[in-house]
Amino acid sequence: MLRSRHTWPLIGLGVVVGGVMALVAFAIDWLPPAAARQADRHDALLWFVVIASAVIFTIVCVFLFYSVWRFRVDESEDADGPPLHGHTKLEIIWTAIPSALLAVVVVYSYLVLSSNEAQAKDRMTVQVLSQQFAWHFTYPEAGVTVGDLYMPVGRQTVLKMTAKDVIHSFYVPEFRLKEDTVPGITTQLVINPTKTGTFPIVCTELCGIGHSLMRSRAIVLSQQDFQAWLEKATRTANSSPAQGAQAQQPAPSPAP
Repeated sequence: MLRSRHTWPLIGLGVVVGGVMALVAFAIDWLPPAAARQADRHDALLWFVVIASAVIFTIVCVFLFYSVWRFRVDESEDADGPPLHGHTKLEIIWTAIPSALLAVVVVYSYLVLSSNEAQAKDRMTVQVLSQQFAWHFTYPEAGVTVGDLYMPVGRQTVLKMTAKDVIHSFYVPEFRLKEDTVPGITTQLVINPTKTGTFPIVCTELCGIGHSLMRSRAIVLSQQDFQAWLEKATRTANSSPAQGAQAQQPAPSPAP
């Protein structure tokens, strides 16, 4: 192989194309910092698929570019090319490798999905209602409903979600979690926050004229700050149910 006059040009072209692919993949911050345990698993799977795809794309481009340059015929040449009958061993290889890679991705994805959906014993349940064009988060044990999602760091939160009118979609980029909310159906999302902070909640399903304004916040607090917020919100709701159940409660300033 190394004695072929095509070898070194192919290697050189591979270095150039591979370098460009690596620059595009790793020099750009494509994703915001992860803030949930599910995000770490998601990112590992994502980068596995990206790197595998980049390698295959590089190989295809190298042979494509080289063939266009090296074997291009003169414009005056209009004769048919020589008949070729393929290469059985090569066809087996380029069929077996993608098939094996696809099988690995399927198994890997299943393991990530199963881990992300596993529920812990010490979990908190929050009921989520979406409607044009707002989010409502209810803490059933406290009888509190607010417009932002409050969660304690280090403890699992399970969202039980439904929609009042049309299909919406709950998405927090830092959690890498997305789930549709559907009228008449209860969907579920499991979150294990690992960082305190305030993260945007975005509706990613076109749900009407106010879709772009359907925004809220996921506020992750320390265990102590969350408990203090929940107690204050409960007292407010109990003292004035009509006002407190719908009012947004101020939260302690989360750690940066």
